[in-house]
Amino acid sequence: MRDQPAQQPAAVVRLRLRYAKRGRARFASHRDFARAFERAVRRAALPVAYSSGFSPHPRISYANAASTGAASEAEYLEIGLTQEVDPAAVRSSLDAALPSGLDIVEVVIAGGSPLAERLEGSWWRIALPGIETSAAEAAVADFLCRDEVPVSRLTKRGMRSFDCRQPVVGITVSDGSDDGRSCAILEVVVRHGTPTVRPDDILAGLREIAGLEPSGAPLQTRLAQGPLDPQTGVVGDPLLADRAAHVQAEGAEQFGGSPRRDGPEGGVEAGA
Repeated sequence: MRDQPAQQPAAVVRLRLRYAKRGRARFASHRDFARAFERAVRRAALPVAYSSGFSPHPRISYANAASTGAASEAEYLEIGLTQEVDPAAVRSSLDAALPSGLDIVEVVIAGGSPLAERLEGSWWRIALPGIETSAAEAAVADFLCRDEVPVSRLTKRGMRSFDCRQPVVGITVSDGSDDGRSCAILEVVVRHGTPTVRPDDILAGLREIAGLEPSGAPLQTRLAQGPLDPQTGVVGDPLLADRAAHVQAEGAEQFGGSPRRDGPEGGVEAGA
């Protein structure tokens, strides 16, 4: 009779991490980062929780990782731990254990809605070497005036065609520099969807409709991802709710286990 798998200790706390891919580390694939992160967890001796079953896996979930070759200041993951830990100490120990360019920016205690649900949009900066600003402005104006810009991308299920225009909330163009040569800078806000429209797709659309062709590989950097304000196009901070939940929990503990709130006479009422 086959032995039953051992039951793993449950996670008692979940942490949400923001990390960055900088410099040459942008060429690390998502799988490369996942392997490096799991090694860093072991080196930092974190009490990571594991799934139960015959093949336990660390309880680490990744959310909307950037594609290989793209730099990012706003990548996110969640990890379950079997003991409570200091988030600042976790950030420091993991950052020291990761390779250069893979940097832990922030660690917070998870609270509220699932992290993936908060990642509604991304803000990207794309540097286009060899492109004059005026040419980029004309191409972007043409792109934004269109109702649809179809592009194709090779996926695991073969070539797929889709519209790259509708998910784009806005694009701005500015001057840049690349060793004294022309370099237009695009800042793009994109609404997440299925399939996720990436900077490469937008560049393919600009090339298709306006012949915009950089002289070298564009440098793509994700500056932010999080909740998207449909009116302003601003991408917010997805960890804001976690920080607020932690502050509220600390306040509840301080005031006898119940949230603090104003009473009818303007005083403080606890446990109402």
